[in-house]
Amino acid sequence: VPADGSHWLSMREMLEILRQKGHEVVVVAPEVSLHIKPSKNFVMKMYSVPYTQEEMEKAFQAFFHGSFEDGWIFERFFKIYKGMKALTDCWVTSCEQLLQNKELIRYLEESKF
Repeated sequence: VPADGSHWLSMREMLEILRQKGHEVVVVAPEVSLHIKPSKNFVMKMYSVPYTQEEMEKAFQAFFHGSFEDGWIFERFFKIYKGMKALTDCWVTSCEQLLQNKELIRYLEESKF
């Protein structure tokens, strides 16, 4: 169950190697993500979340731009904090939605995930 962003970009390479070695790879991911997309190298199991792609991208952009802006340190810190909080809220909500998805949890249990 990958975290989006740089964690996923690193993990994707590892999944491709596992697939080449004959392993069945299943990725569980929210329908809305920054980088996690379907691939022929693994099976995707997706679940819905109560935020849009636009909201997720807006939160990421707020964090990213706040990190590189010039200006007063406290103002920059506040912008970075606000952006990070928005991203963290999306990820926490994503985890909650996964754990509340009884159908997906049943599938994972039955397949010995």
